[in-house]
This record gives sequence, structure tokens and C-alpha cells, in this order.
Amino acid sequence: MKYTLRYFASLADQAGCAEETWETALSEPRALYAELRARHGFTLDASRLRVAVNGEFADWHLALADGDEIVFLPPVSGG
Repeated sequence: MKYTLRYFASLADQAGCAEETWETALSEPRALYAELRARHGFTLDASRLRVAVNGEFADWHLALADGDEIVFLPPVSGG
């Protein structure tokens, strides 16, 4: 399946991009993040992130569909 992935803050820095298209056989956000974490060297564990699918916050075990847009959201700090 092919997904559009969006990254913010430290995830975008570590991936070297804010958006990419990713093709994989994986169909759950948690497994997908683990694959991307290994590829990009993300330092944040999935337990510290929120995930959104097609513009809505989602469960990490949601079944993804081909063409979905997935956003991984790290914690935000302000000041």
C-alpha cells in the first residue's frame, strides 16, 4: 500500500523532510511508525506520539487503507 506521510517538529528534522510517500505492506500505524523509526532514526517512542489518519486522530491499531494520509505528531512544548 502507498501512504502519504507528514512529519512535524523533531520528526521532520530527523526524517529530513516534512512529507513523503511511502510504500509498504504494513497496515497499522504502530507497525508503520516502527518501520519508519528504523529508517529515519526517530528518537521518540510511539507512546509519546499521537497519530492522525486522513485528518482525524486515530488509534494506533486502526486498519490503514491504500492512499491514506498519516500524520505522526510529537509532543509540543511552548514558551
